[in-house]
Order: sequence, then structure tokens, then C-alpha cells
Amino acid sequence: QVWMWDISWLPGPAKGVYFYLYLIIDLYSRKIVGWEIWSEESAIHASALIRRTAIKENLATHKQPLVLHSDNGSPMKGATMLETLYNLGIIPSRSRPRVSNDNPYAESIFKTLKYVPNYQPKGFETITDARLWVKGFVNWYNNEHRHSGINYVTPSERHSGKDKEILAKRKVLYEECRKKHPERWSKKTRNWSCSEIEWLNPMQKTENNKEANAS
Repeated sequence: QVWMWDISWLPGPAKGVYFYLYLIIDLYSRKIVGWEIWSEESAIHASALIRRTAIKENLATHKQPLVLHSDNGSPMKGATMLETLYNLGIIPSRSRPRVSNDNPYAESIFKTLKYVPNYQPKGFETITDARLWVKGFVNWYNNEHRHSGINYVTPSERHSGKDKEILAKRKVLYEECRKKHPERWSKKTRNWSCSEIEWLNPMQKTENNKEANAS
């Protein structure tokens, strides 16, 4: 139902030279569903990526319209980009003005990317080098990384719906271990339930709930 996207700078071969990583993630599964690297920021590049991602994810078969959330950068608001979204039936959503944390998951994944051990902080020699490195990162992140935000399953497992079975088995395993060795637990086992709802801004959700309860 909701995708999020943003652009981050990757260092190039010299000071002041950058490559631009365009990246789209699914809010519910945290899976990277689309990405590309170019040598400049452009609404045209962003539009091309959205079109390719929509085809790859079979967006035409979705029953509900997709919301694409971003910040307020110029590539996000360009006429070419907006026309592409409308043609694809995608609803654009943007962060509130002067609110820096309104796209938290997109910002978080860039931090994860730049803190992995084999990141190239001194720069990539060519755009091809940058693309190959990010391709490896995306494969690791989607298929191997046990994401803490989705109860330690991989984004691909959650995206495909396999997480429900995995978490159910994990719950049974932990309960069996607790019965065999009760001295190892002072409380209940970890909550391995599967969340059916994800919020774009968890902090905002919490604040709204508090206000509703107070009133």
C-alpha cells in the first residue's frame, strides 16, 4: 500500500564528486523494491525507476492504489515525476515542510547501507563500481538481513508472506525451550507475533494515540 523513496549521495573518485543512489522500499516489508544510481539528481531518472519498479512488482494487479512517500526535494516534485505517478495510478505523498524525520525508514536504510563493514567511504572509482557494490548490498539486505523492525525476519520473507509461518515456528520453539529450561527465563518469551499494520511515522502514531486517550 505504501512505498517510500529517497536519494542519497555516494562518494565518487574525487572530493566533491558524487554518485546518486535512488532507492525505493516497501513500508510493510522494508524490502528494497527498486534502486538505481546515476551521476545527477533528476525527476526524469526517478520517473524511469518508478516505471520499472511498478512493472517488476506487478503494480497493475494490485487491488488498492499505491501511495509513494518522499521528502520535498526537487526530483520528487518535478512535473515529469508527478505525471508518471498519475499515469500509473500512484498517489504522491510528501513530508511536512521543515519536518526532517517524516521519512524515517528511507533515512534509516541509508544509514544501514553506509555503516556496513565493506562500505567505501573514500569513494567509488566509477559509477559501475558503485552499482555493483549496491547490488550486493541490496541482495544481502533483502535476503539475509534479519531486520529488527519486522521481528527478525528478512524483508524478502515478509514481502512474500513467509514471515507468518517462520514466526509461528519460532514461537513454538521458544516455548519448548522455556519448558525445558525455565531457569533461563525470568519472564515470558519474546513476542514473536506478526504485525499486520505498519505506520509511516511510528512516533506520530504514538503521539496521536496519547492525544486520543487524553481527550
